[in-house]
Amino acid sequence: MIKRYLSICAVLISIGNAYAQDPEMTQYYAAPIYTNPAMAGTGSCDGGGRININYRNQWPSLPGTFVTTLGSYDQHFDGIGGGIGIIVMNDVAGEGKLTSNTLAGIYSFQLQASRKFTMRFGLEAQVVSRSLDWKKLRFPDQIDPTKGFINPTQEPLNPDKITYPNFSTGMLGYTEKFYFGLAVHNLIEPIQSFLGTQDSKLPRRYTLHTGVVIPLDNSYDPNVTISPNMLFMIQNKFTQLNLGFYFNKGPLVTGLWYRQTFGTYVNSDALMVLVGFRKERFKFGYSYDLTVSSARQAAPGSHEVSASLEWCASKRSLRYKKLSCPDF
Repeated sequence: MIKRYLSICAVLISIGNAYAQDPEMTQYYAAPIYTNPAMAGTGSCDGGGRININYRNQWPSLPGTFVTTLGSYDQHFDGIGGGIGIIVMNDVAGEGKLTSNTLAGIYSFQLQASRKFTMRFGLEAQVVSRSLDWKKLRFPDQIDPTKGFINPTQEPLNPDKITYPNFSTGMLGYTEKFYFGLAVHNLIEPIQSFLGTQDSKLPRRYTLHTGVVIPLDNSYDPNVTISPNMLFMIQNKFTQLNLGFYFNKGPLVTGLWYRQTFGTYVNSDALMVLVGFRKERFKFGYSYDLTVSSARQAAPGSHEVSASLEWCASKRSLRYKKLSCPDF
């Protein structure tokens, strides 16, 4: 029990040192427009539409887990020269039931830089609502020496809900086999405090991601590919590096990544394993984050599930350029 208690403390300390952070996905290409708004309209079916659903349960062994549910839609339209996207997200953190709900709209502009190289530039506008269930919090003045938490608190309880706007932007460049992107989230660094303090800003999040698709057979439409990829993210004093690859063979997809974090301490964070499959325009993926840091006893891992459905455009787009990027 002592070891478990110390492990939980280590996890909580690491959370405290990470400062305010956005929810993140292990399967970040299964949440493409959340990762980078410039990816709106990059589905693989001649400019058709795409719906993605993502669910993440982080550290379910801890009391007060972190659960994120994300839904998105995006599609390319020749008439506006790019794509549009919509994101709906619900994030619940901790036993205090800190809940965040986000609604976002995205526009991405496609630029054909050359015959083989395409660029996209995205802009995202959000409305964020955060609520806190004060009844689930405990204060020192509620403690009775013999009976525990039975007294009403005299602490002034501030408003339990705040709403604020937010903005993000991104760019994407890609050829038939290579891709890279840069996104900046929380451009205006909104105040997210229930107390009205001006030092509780949501810091900007900078994300750089890149990769390459390598065919392992000689056919025009390869059935077997491997895709090494990297994601590098900075938010305030927290830095994260994901290195790994996807392996595709027919309908089956597997993946393996290593995540390193840099904050107050350099930390080997997790190994991430993915299995998935695709059937025509439907895709499903499951990933597990195996904690390899000192917090492993209390928080051995996290679960994530993704599903995607695509449909082809009713009329083939003459301007749309396919992004050959992993989508799990």
